[in-house]
Amino acid sequence: MKHYQMYIDGEWCDASDGAQLESINPATGEVWATAAIAGETEVKRAVAAAKRTLNSGPWASMNATQRGKLLRRLGDLIAENSKMLGEIETIDSGKLAKETRAQTGYVSDYYYYYAGLADKIQGATLPIDKPDMHVYTKRVPIGVVAAVVPWNAQMFLTATKLGPALAAGNTVVLKASEMAPAPMFEFARIVDEAGFPPGVVNVITGYGEPCGRMLTSHPDVARGGPETARHIVRNTAENFAVVSLELGGKSPILVFDDADLEGAVNGIIAGNFGATGQSCVAGSRVFIQSSIREQILEKLVERAGQICIGDPLADDTQVGPLCTRELLDHISESVDDAVKEGARLLFGGKRPEGFDTGWYYSPTILDCPHQDIRTVREEMFGPILSALSFDTEEEAIEMANNSDFGLGSGVFTSNVARAIRVSDAIHSGIVWVNTYRVISPIAPFGGFKNSGPGRESGIDTIYDYTRTKTVWINTSTEPMANPFIMR
Repeated sequence: MKHYQMYIDGEWCDASDGAQLESINPATGEVWATAAIAGETEVKRAVAAAKRTLNSGPWASMNATQRGKLLRRLGDLIAENSKMLGEIETIDSGKLAKETRAQTGYVSDYYYYYAGLADKIQGATLPIDKPDMHVYTKRVPIGVVAAVVPWNAQMFLTATKLGPALAAGNTVVLKASEMAPAPMFEFARIVDEAGFPPGVVNVITGYGEPCGRMLTSHPDVARGGPETARHIVRNTAENFAVVSLELGGKSPILVFDDADLEGAVNGIIAGNFGATGQSCVAGSRVFIQSSIREQILEKLVERAGQICIGDPLADDTQVGPLCTRELLDHISESVDDAVKEGARLLFGGKRPEGFDTGWYYSPTILDCPHQDIRTVREEMFGPILSALSFDTEEEAIEMANNSDFGLGSGVFTSNVARAIRVSDAIHSGIVWVNTYRVISPIAPFGGFKNSGPGRESGIDTIYDYTRTKTVWINTSTEPMANPFIMR
């Protein structure tokens, strides 16, 4: 059985107390690997290594162009190893191999993007209102970054944090999800091969207590990332760490009666059943204009019946297992509750036939009469589509905004003016028009409301990993004036 060690200060190590976890293959329900898990000793060691490397040694003296070259080398190695990384992620999390391989390959572009930005981080010379003063600003690294990475898109979510953090000169402690940590330890081997000095990137895993709590509240951590958000925010009160949180959502998809119906159905399928619905931007609240409601629902049921459920390593599989047994139980219970609350089950709603092992659940379509139904209110993180209808544009916008979340959204219409109006009115950080689930290193990614305040990707993100330093230089040939003589 495969055993993974933690990567701390350029070395591989087990926990000092021998603690480890078992990682379960969601497709089989069987343990396939073990991993060392961090306790207080390992968290302290990882943060200490990151702090030391930040302030001294080759990384501290490296210029921005050199950092960029290391990031480009990392991108190259990820591209070369995308098949291996993708398949490990599939075995550990149940995500489809064709998706994890493609996503991992594309992740290289994020490292290339931030490699190019590394030496473009600029300060400014200020036209100051004082005589004989030359004043300028510069951007300096924020410090040790704690990046807490969820299991469902590990390579992508790591890149959106690690890329800008390293480009700006920070050091990082990555905490892999205890639900599926193996890909992150394979990634650590590639970091090591790329030639980053010891301590620049450290990879650990562990449970929220003590690992997550200690990491996010450590006095030497200057910036933290998402997991269980409220715990993290409370923890960072101890160290005043800057926090960036991307917390998932309950994204609406609005389909108007002038939309291209085939494109709209494809967008809904992608938004709900792509990645087996285990996506933070899953468009799981689908609002359909009443005049085309039955037509769209009929097409969705037809398409759902054609979905190939199977082994996530097989290239013809379109929907695989859920990541954990707990998630399977949660979704099954939620769908049962939705039916009791008045939803009409159009498709699915059960474990698919022939899948007695593993954490499989059928793509499910629910016709919901109102928004007070559980599957409409709560993030499912599975292949569960809740469909509702609307009559007017104003009603559609009101329904879309009736949520505590605001990460993604989709609008399907052929009316350009309507597309602009509705995009402006929806309270979400991302709006896709006549498409869905498209990402790029160039475009900011993040949400409103309970979907979190953080933004990842894009030019501005790199500045989130720096602080502004102001330098005053007295250019006068005269000595500094006596401070007790006012002029």
